Amino acid sequence: MLIGEYIHTIDDKNRISLPAKFRKEMGKKIIITPGLDNCLFVFTLKEWAKVSKRLGSSEGDLSFLKADQRTFNRNMFGGAVDVEVDSIGRILIPDFLKDRAKLKNSGAIIGVQDRLEIWNDKMWGEYKANAEKQAENLAEKLSSKGNE
Repeated sequence: MLIGEYIHTIDDKNRISLPAKFRKEMGKKIIITPGLDNCLFVFTLKEWAKVSKRLGSSEGDLSFLKADQRTFNRNMFGGAVDVEVDSIGRILIPDFLKDRAKLKNSGAIIGVQDRLEIWNDKMWGEYKANAEKQAENLAEKLSSKGNE
C-alpha cells in the first residue's frame, strides 16, 4: 500500500526522485497521467491495467457511446505517458504534465493507497488544510452512505 507524504525537488531536467519507500512498490516502469484536483496520478503498470479496464468498460455497454466517458478517457489516456525509473529512483515529468500540475522547483508526492499523486507543493498544502477542516463532516457523510 502506498502511503505517506514527501516533498522533493524537481531538477532543471524535470526529474523528481521517488521517495525510497515507494521505489520498490512502483517498479522500473510507471504510468503518469493527468489526475484530478490539478495533480498528476502515478500508477504501476499493474494498477494502470486495472484502471484502464475499469475506464474502458461501462458494465458491458460500449463506453465510447457515452460523451462523459469519452471526454474523461481522452483526458486520462491521451495525457498518459509511460516513464522509466532511473537507477537512482528519478522519473522524468514531461513538460505538458509539469505545466498542467503547475509544478515548479519542487513537488509533493503523496501515497494514496494504489497510486501516487504529484502536486504543486503549495497547492497541496492548501488542499490538505481545507481537507483537514472538513474531515469530520466527510467522515460522517462517508459513514452514512454505507447505511442507506
